[in-house]
Amino acid sequence: MSTKSSTTDVKPASRQHPRDWRFWLIFLALCASTFLSALDLASIGTALPSIVHDLDGTESFAWVSAAYTLACTSILPLSGKLADIFGRRAVMLTSLLLFALGSVLCATARSMTMLVAGRAVQGVGSGGIQSLTAIVISDLVTLKERGFFIALTGATYSLATAVGPFIGGAFAQDVTWRWLFYLNLPLCGVAIVIVAIFMRLRKPHSESLTHSLLALDWIGNTLIIGGTASCLIALTWAGVTYSWSSFQVIVPLTIGLIALVVAMLYETCYASHPTIPRAIVSNLTSLSGYLGTFLHGAVSILVFFYLPIYFQAAKLAPPLRSGLYFFPMAVSISPAAIAQGIIISKTGRYRLVNLVGWCLMFLGIGLLCLLHPDSPIGLSIPFQIIAAVGMGLLYATQFSVLAPLDPQLNAQALSFLIFTRSFSQSWSVSIGATILQNRLRNTLPRDFLAGFAPGVDISYTAIPQLPTLPSPLQDEARAAFADSLIVLWKVALVVCAVGLLSVFAQKDIPLHQKMDDRWGMEESVRKDEEIAMMRMASLETLRLADNSQENLAGRPHDSTTTIAMNGSVAEKIDKISS
Repeated sequence: MSTKSSTTDVKPASRQHPRDWRFWLIFLALCASTFLSALDLASIGTALPSIVHDLDGTESFAWVSAAYTLACTSILPLSGKLADIFGRRAVMLTSLLLFALGSVLCATARSMTMLVAGRAVQGVGSGGIQSLTAIVISDLVTLKERGFFIALTGATYSLATAVGPFIGGAFAQDVTWRWLFYLNLPLCGVAIVIVAIFMRLRKPHSESLTHSLLALDWIGNTLIIGGTASCLIALTWAGVTYSWSSFQVIVPLTIGLIALVVAMLYETCYASHPTIPRAIVSNLTSLSGYLGTFLHGAVSILVFFYLPIYFQAAKLAPPLRSGLYFFPMAVSISPAAIAQGIIISKTGRYRLVNLVGWCLMFLGIGLLCLLHPDSPIGLSIPFQIIAAVGMGLLYATQFSVLAPLDPQLNAQALSFLIFTRSFSQSWSVSIGATILQNRLRNTLPRDFLAGFAPGVDISYTAIPQLPTLPSPLQDEARAAFADSLIVLWKVALVVCAVGLLSVFAQKDIPLHQKMDDRWGMEESVRKDEEIAMMRMASLETLRLADNSQENLAGRPHDSTTTIAMNGSVAEKIDKISS
């Protein structure tokens, strides 16, 4: 009897969460949501010069990306806690609806102000989508097996990133950039339907909605959101609208950084229900994983954001052709992401995968420094592929973060992980814009610079004018852009070197196969309840049999019947469990 009980108490994860058609439809919903978010982010870059020109937004163009990033980043730490309170499906549906609403606002925008507002609403939705995708996967798949599923979502993200520049360039060049946002609506519709019908996930019982809301970390979240917003506003202005030494940059940046430091102290020392528990940053391996994620996000977005500028400015490629030239980078990340997931699932060696990833990204970006205005386009292909493979392998930082942690911390740990990546991208884009802007003002021909106001970002507003310049002036401008981008790649190399060093602080902790029993598919709930009832019935049968044997003095006891009854119950338990 004791042996049978022990075998049914500890079941493989695949038996706890059967991967039937409902599991794969839930996973399809996650991939559809990920594709939607990534496609929008990837396509906007190649279309941005056309958007700025159409809406006459040279002075506020930076907010098209900044508003999206600000809203997305600010909501990320809170999203994990909201998912714990309201359930995964409710938060995912709300995120998709917000993303659709933001897309409508952007598509119908008649001014930069309206476009920026729409991008902010989109950003809130995108933050929820990214966070909930990672959280739901962690609810359904053990860390040991998760590499393959992370690889599939990473491949989906990479696919959207690969086709995004084509779509953005084609619409901006041949139709209208507004269709970039209209395209989101049918994709949102598909994702919403799949999530609403098939994402049936269990949710732990809570006392009441009021109790849950009161338990929310209002002080910590206010500090995190306010500090993040203040920092990102300063970064958006820095080096473009205002100088880094101006009070318009220094004051909000200082306030934001202080608020974030205070938030971390409050979260780790005083909060009763922290959004960022101390446990997720209390060990060196997880802390190193977060640092690697921050640096990986910074380098990746720098390359994705500014490499197309090389093709459009130094090579004079129109938006659609720029997307074609960028295709080797975008399409190479996906196989690398799949490979890292499979390798880690088979070997558990996430530390080695991180090390190889940083080495390849360092090499690939170093090779980008060799690109000049007259370099053959074919030369950029192997350079992009090497860097992209490194980027794909470095999705392994998630395993560094989660391996030492209890599965019950998944939601908070993953929300903070994605927050770390998104926050770093804001810093990277902003610092990159400052470096590029200052470098271009020192290297572009003076005759060409005379046509731009001091507060205008030359890196975008100058690109549409380059093909119309006379030959000597055009060659000088192309060389100035290529030279300025090399400075950016050198900065990225320094970041890669720090990322490489961070790997040596990690340990290869065995990937656990534990699950957070509070979450999972609804079918699992019914099975667990039925198994528990059958166990209780089996124990009750034994108790009655023992009592009967003691009380019926002088009468023979049919032990065969009792054994048969208990065996029948045990067989039913095994059948339900499997």
